[in-house]
Amino acid sequence: MNRIGDIGSTTLRRKSLKDIVQHFTPAWFAVTMGTGSIAILFHNFPYAGDSPVMRGFALGFFFFNLVLFLLFSVITAARYIFFPGIWFHMIRHPVQSLYIGTFPMGATTLINIAGSDIFQTYGFGGKPFIYTVWACWWINVAISMACCFGMMHVMITLQQHSLKSMTTAWLLPVVTLVVGSSSGGVLVPALQVYSPSYALLTATFSACMVTIGLTLSLMLLTIYILRLVVYGYPTGASILSVFLPVGPCGQAAYSLLKLGSSFRSLLPLNYGDVGGLLRQSGTGEAVEVICVVGAMVLWSLASMWILFAMLGLGYTLRRERIEFRLSFWGTVFPNGVYANLNLALATTFSSTFFRVWGSIYSVGTLILWVCIALPTIRMVPSGRIFEAPCLEEVTMGGPTRDAERSADDLKN
Repeated sequence: MNRIGDIGSTTLRRKSLKDIVQHFTPAWFAVTMGTGSIAILFHNFPYAGDSPVMRGFALGFFFFNLVLFLLFSVITAARYIFFPGIWFHMIRHPVQSLYIGTFPMGATTLINIAGSDIFQTYGFGGKPFIYTVWACWWINVAISMACCFGMMHVMITLQQHSLKSMTTAWLLPVVTLVVGSSSGGVLVPALQVYSPSYALLTATFSACMVTIGLTLSLMLLTIYILRLVVYGYPTGASILSVFLPVGPCGQAAYSLLKLGSSFRSLLPLNYGDVGGLLRQSGTGEAVEVICVVGAMVLWSLASMWILFAMLGLGYTLRRERIEFRLSFWGTVFPNGVYANLNLALATTFSSTFFRVWGSIYSVGTLILWVCIALPTIRMVPSGRIFEAPCLEEVTMGGPTRDAERSADDLKN
């Protein structure tokens, strides 16, 4: 009984700043992903999008997200500087380590707004600014590749996984390439003003990234379908992971739309043989058509996964109560991506359906962000939301939290 009492008092005590730093997991960057997606939706919203109010909200969410990203980066750096042993335990954890990919994806939302809104809308900074943003994009690409290939290697060599324990968090390392490619597509129009060759390099490299990232994502989603059929929906808060497949499908579709438009404006080239493919006048238009068709296919897949997610969430909520935790933030970005894709398709096809549906979904995503942000803010002062499952059985310079948790807790 004394042991149980000790555990309870440790669990309920208010966390110190040291505890918060120690338990600050990579999953916190999902907050920046979700917040950044809201800024993008305000920027792309089709109704009164040019009004000072909408522009103000877009910039407000951008700068708020920038502050969060810098703050989280400082805390993360402090975590691994003052507790260096945590890195090795975190990287071996089969779930927490996967959230490393949220860092470059959170940065991508900042790059998107910097390139599309701050530069193209307001003309801020001129050539030095857009080249600085472009340099940040290349750094982000390098980190995304390290997350994708490095974490896949770690999953194979250092971690133990099974089909039954699989969640869509497996997508987080590989989808970094898809998200990064969309930023490349956003930057191409700005780069083209100063250097068409740099713009073409960015578009080509982004096309390679989305191809690799989307291919790996579809492979993992095929395995996930098998996991659902054999073992059913995840239980507890893990059920919210069913929204994650919307992310790679929706973001890849958005990336294809941006890249298709980019290649249409960049091609043909005065390069190579006279009869070469890149010199043909219709090459750019053909590439754009292929990209738009691919985007529509991926929009259909994203819509399918939303239906699966709604059915799974309803099924679970009828049977159990889901306790709020940090993993809830993983639902905002995929839904924001889907809303943004609909708005992009509305522009591509001049479609009222996509414009209205995208606007409704954008408002719903904003409401979702508010509903998750409020309890997060309430839980921060007490420190209850700061949990690092990878440290449950590890002593790192002081008493550890060794209270037993269920397998569902470990997954979140």
